[in-house]
Amino acid sequence: MNTLDAMKQELIRLLCDKSFQYSREPKFKLVSGGTSRFYVNCKPVTLSPRGMILIGHLIYSQIQGLSADAVGGMTFGADPIACAVAFVSGLKETPIKAFSIRKTQKDHGIVRWIEGDVYPGERVVVIDDVVTTGGSTIQAIERSCSEGLTVVRAVILVDRQEGGLENIRKVVPEVSAVITREELMACRISLHKTD
Repeated sequence: MNTLDAMKQELIRLLCDKSFQYSREPKFKLVSGGTSRFYVNCKPVTLSPRGMILIGHLIYSQIQGLSADAVGGMTFGADPIACAVAFVSGLKETPIKAFSIRKTQKDHGIVRWIEGDVYPGERVVVIDDVVTTGGSTIQAIERSCSEGLTVVRAVILVDRQEGGLENIRKVVPEVSAVITREELMACRISLHKTD
């Protein structure tokens, strides 16, 4: 097993332990208003020191050949991920800047959707922590484009495997996920966690 594979397996275990819940009956309310048997809150991992190290390296490995100028997404889910990737890119001496997309447009000073050192014409990767339908990622892509950025790829930390990646591909063809719900369920089963 190479280093990245080992990092991915460690990240799966960390997410399984701190971020993933499963119920036999749908009880977790989704942003869409529906309910699900699966709940994923990545923040306990994306905001942890070890999680940042793992996520930064794994996502950097997926985007390092794209000549991307920056990486970012909708606040707040994407923020720690973007910072982790930017930090790893600096360690690798191939800097990729981080940026954050506001949920509401700034209405004072310079009116814009995006915070960070990014400029029209730059190539960016849009990221998100969890994708269900892809709505928030698509919104982040649209806001990036409205600011003149060129979105070359979307990378999702956890794909809930409910059609989100397919929806995002309609806007940006190059989309990938680091971890799938299926991988988190397999980890849960291997740890003999049942509800």
